[in-house]
Amino acid sequence: MKNICIIGGSGFVGTSLLARLSLNSHHWKLYNFDKVMSRRYPELTTIADVRLPEQLGTIPNGSVLINLAAEHRDDVRPTKLYHDVNVQGAINLCELAKQRGIKKIIFTSSVAVYGFAKRDADEQSQINPFNEYGKTKYEAEQVLRAWQAEAPSKRTLVIIRPTVIFGKNNRGNVYNLLRQIASGRFVMVGNGKNIKSLAYVENVAAFIEFSLTSFCPGVHCFNYVDKPDFSMNDLIGNVKRLLGGSTSIRFRLPFQLGILIAGLFDLVSRVTGRKFSVSTIRIRKFCADSVYSTSIDQTAFVRPVPLEKALQLTVRHEFLESRGSEELYFTE
Repeated sequence: MKNICIIGGSGFVGTSLLARLSLNSHHWKLYNFDKVMSRRYPELTTIADVRLPEQLGTIPNGSVLINLAAEHRDDVRPTKLYHDVNVQGAINLCELAKQRGIKKIIFTSSVAVYGFAKRDADEQSQINPFNEYGKTKYEAEQVLRAWQAEAPSKRTLVIIRPTVIFGKNNRGNVYNLLRQIASGRFVMVGNGKNIKSLAYVENVAAFIEFSLTSFCPGVHCFNYVDKPDFSMNDLIGNVKRLLGGSTSIRFRLPFQLGILIAGLFDLVSRVTGRKFSVSTIRIRKFCADSVYSTSIDQTAFVRPVPLEKALQLTVRHEFLESRGSEELYFTE
């Protein structure tokens, strides 16, 4: 029985992954190491911070490591936290892997390493991150590549670069958009022709599971996206239809005016220390293309949930069904 150690498994992706892997618990023994106790899987969880290697001391020899730990929001202060968690955390895990004879690491990076990339950016596209999150994710990739290169015929590194991930109970950018549409207060910024790639959390978890038993020693790097891509106009129209409303978008705020308004929020934020849902970086990200291709389609992996079905399930769960007390996951 293989030991699977998930670092940062109490969060959104980690909880979905633990749920999926628990269905095949006769194949492996699961461990979760996180600075926050897992509400759903406390019996699998050890409280540990990836920045403090001594807290990871109970990871068994020869395990497979899945590193989900990350500092990922746009507004983290101090910015040094991005390096401490994303880069130093990777350094700590590589040192532990050497000590424990660990031969396989699966790392969730991000398409943020490409920055504002051209349409259909693939795994060989230019690395050009525009924020500390993207920069430190790429630095962490290089740390892990160096670990693999020390024993290239024995060690396996799988790097997964997801686009924006959405799903039930997530409180990130996709949910914020869905909530604004559902409330009737949504204001479209720009012409809506920009294209967005999305990733459904259960499909991401399924690909991580697939990676556990696939791939020979070497470095394997994949963008993770679910197709087809939507334009913002199409995405918003689909959500309105699922909510039973008109699919038309009556009012549009010009991009430059949106940036000007967001700049005022940025100024107030700097002066007062308050955080707002509107910022120039979020407006730019909203109006930019974020379209990625992936070499996952060259593998045997099959996505369990089609993207349109995933969107339907999420909208129904969040806005059309009554729900009890459930854990929420606050991401970017």
